[in-house]
Amino acid sequence: MRTNETAIFIDGPNVFATAKALGFDVDYKLLLEFYRLNTDLLRAYYYTAVRERNEEHDSIRPLLDWLEYNGYTLVQKPTKEWANPDGGRPKIKGNMDIEIAVDAMEMADNIKHAVFFTGDGDFKPLILAMQRKGVRCTVVSSIETKPPMCSDELRRTADTFIELRELNKWLTEPMRKVSKYA
Repeated sequence: MRTNETAIFIDGPNVFATAKALGFDVDYKLLLEFYRLNTDLLRAYYYTAVRERNEEHDSIRPLLDWLEYNGYTLVQKPTKEWANPDGGRPKIKGNMDIEIAVDAMEMADNIKHAVFFTGDGDFKPLILAMQRKGVRCTVVSSIETKPPMCSDELRRTADTFIELRELNKWLTEPMRKVSKYA
């Protein structure tokens, strides 16, 4: 049985890169308050891969701890690292696409609206699958950056596309109910 509930799926590194390209930081407290005010929010997921025992891990740890203690479901895994055959810097991989897809499909029967904070075109098949299950899908990213951080095919597939800069304006103004962006 489906209710009016919404789930948020945040591709952490993708949103970080998009916000950085736009020149601001996302306020995750205001983001959560915004969706709680404007929707019947069931769950807010934040996905990231982290490098173990390094300065990057230490710098992101306060954010991850805050998210986990303040209403986000944190999904993380260690990055994979292997030697560069050219002798340069080690290659690092930390893709969370499968985790996002599995969680979204598991939630599909319990929600009416999925909000994906990503611009990664690899999510087009996921959005199509969610739509076939009757879930309305929103993508939040940016086409204002150069190059655009959101793939054209993902933007066209979504039921609604929200420019991250516009959403950020709504978040930083006095909090109010705004159904257009929910």
